[in-house]
Amino acid sequence: MDFELSEEHRMLKDLVARFVRDELLPLEPKVLEREAAGGGLGLGEAERKRLDEVSRELGLWGLDAPQDIGGSDLPAVAMVGVNEELGKSVTPYTLPPDSPNLRMMMATVTERQREAYLAPYVRGETISAIGISEPGAGGDPMSMSTRAVRDGDDWVINGRKIWISRAEEADFTILMAITNKREGARPEISAFLVDRDNPGFKVLRRIPMIGGAATYEVALEDCRVEGWKLLGQEGAGFAPMQIRLGTRRIEMASWSIGMAQRALDMMIEYAPQRKTFGVPLSERQAIQWWVSDAATQIHAARLMTYHCAWKLDRGQDVRNEISMIKAFATEMAYEVVDHAMQMFGAMGMTKELPLQLMSTKLRTMRIYDGPTEVHKWVVGRNLLGTRR
Repeated sequence: MDFELSEEHRMLKDLVARFVRDELLPLEPKVLEREAAGGGLGLGEAERKRLDEVSRELGLWGLDAPQDIGGSDLPAVAMVGVNEELGKSVTPYTLPPDSPNLRMMMATVTERQREAYLAPYVRGETISAIGISEPGAGGDPMSMSTRAVRDGDDWVINGRKIWISRAEEADFTILMAITNKREGARPEISAFLVDRDNPGFKVLRRIPMIGGAATYEVALEDCRVEGWKLLGQEGAGFAPMQIRLGTRRIEMASWSIGMAQRALDMMIEYAPQRKTFGVPLSERQAIQWWVSDAATQIHAARLMTYHCAWKLDRGQDVRNEISMIKAFATEMAYEVVDHAMQMFGAMGMTKELPLQLMSTKLRTMRIYDGPTEVHKWVVGRNLLGTRR
């Protein structure tokens, strides 16, 4: 196995690192100031427009999208490097299009859907969301109750979804619903493309989350969806949904590595400068161990994540590995950032440093797309052969 990125992918990683350094990091003071003032975690219109223009000019759009519709069709290994660099800044910016929904659509779209939904998404002309979780059915999608029933050529959907990011601004939502439920068998889940202005699709409320972020709750009330907007095969939505979830989990592991690396870099820079009782923090054994443990764990997480992406690019089964890296990397980074906050003392508790936003983002990531405990259970269950 080659432990070095190809020259092309290394150059891309370096390019993204420069974009982060030159464009995202300079925006952090304003981002922190707005969040501290209660303005939420977001960008101004002018800020986002500039980032879009610069990133597009640098060729950073559609990195893992199909080439025939304007993408670069990069492998998962290359995207690990990209997302590690993006994770180093708390400026909330995603290179269009968001990979998880992209990957799910790439695996399922018809030609008509490709033209109407996938191509504009790759071009950065639309925003998407996904509705999986429900009140009372978060980490277990098989417990969802939202139903889609055929009515002629159309589908009528009723139910409720929650914890949806971007639901209010998204042009369309990939919505998961049960299309067949049989006694004693796993329900058949299907995916649908639901437009924002679709009658019966109602954003009920904005839910403030920690760290200035927000999610939404959505109701489907006799929401009629045209038959051609069924995404993939009827009753076979679980597998492509797992493609989407797996993509996000690898992203999360990569972002976690980036956040942990930045926190470690901050500790290494600060420890020799700060003295306590006449001795630099860098000479304290506790600090030395924090730095050593962080470097070791970041190295382990990075190798695990690249290995998982390498196997994924070769079409191998990575269900265990994806759960491993999602749980390990998010928990690891949360501890590293927490140690950095502790080392910075009272300054680490302020909203003037990016550490607090990194900490809250990691705290939510330990829940999103499967809590740590569920992923550990999945790995243990698979290894022990106890799946029913």
